[in-house]
Amino acid sequence: MKIGHLVKMTGVPKQTIHFYMREGLLRKPRKSGVNNAEYTQAHLDQLLLIKDLRDNFFLPIPEIKKILKNRKSQSPLDQAMVDRRAKYFRPMDQLVNIEIRGRERFIKASGMSPKWLTKMEKWGVVSPKKEGEELVYSHDDLNIARLISDMDDLGFGPQHGYDPQDLKIVADFVQNFIMSNDNRYMAANLEKFSNPEHTEECREFIEVMSLFFYHTYRKQVREKYFMLTNQQKEPSQEPTST
Repeated sequence: MKIGHLVKMTGVPKQTIHFYMREGLLRKPRKSGVNNAEYTQAHLDQLLLIKDLRDNFFLPIPEIKKILKNRKSQSPLDQAMVDRRAKYFRPMDQLVNIEIRGRERFIKASGMSPKWLTKMEKWGVVSPKKEGEELVYSHDDLNIARLISDMDDLGFGPQHGYDPQDLKIVADFVQNFIMSNDNRYMAANLEKFSNPEHTEECREFIEVMSLFFYHTYRKQVREKYFMLTNQQKEPSQEPTST
């Protein structure tokens, strides 16, 4: 593809693309003539990654260089997992209050089917608020719905033997934990809730606990998965006869 197509596909100006090549962020294209250069899908993917790191993570050029260097040593699977985490942990999304108004818009944005959205709403996994006659979905609702769609794409949907009822169990567990924890905390610290500083601390605590849940689940599942994988790799030992 020509550089004009690259500009159109990414929104990155031609001058910036040349700058990235001079800085070593982007590999130089193959020359097909004196004034002709051919860019590949690899150039497009790399440029989109650089753009994402600049626009959504606000990273400077030296840090992006380190990331790209480390990425070369990663397997395609590791790269895919990094990309997936980056998709859901973008600082820009935390700075902008994203709400989606209307069910059809939410379905289009999330990729979730109307049937499964109805079920997730019934279970409280996705819980829009109602303003007049309109349903309003939060950014958290959007991420949850996208994650469920990702699960199905990865082969963890009901047709693959994964019971979606488990998602309701997880949501119920988290809700019950929050209610129990909040009741205990509020009973012990009721007088603090009129203090604005305490309110800010509570908001930070919510983020900390969210990350705790994420890393705890990730850690335990990975440990369990690797343990099962190693057990399957171990050769079975038959008893020796005497």
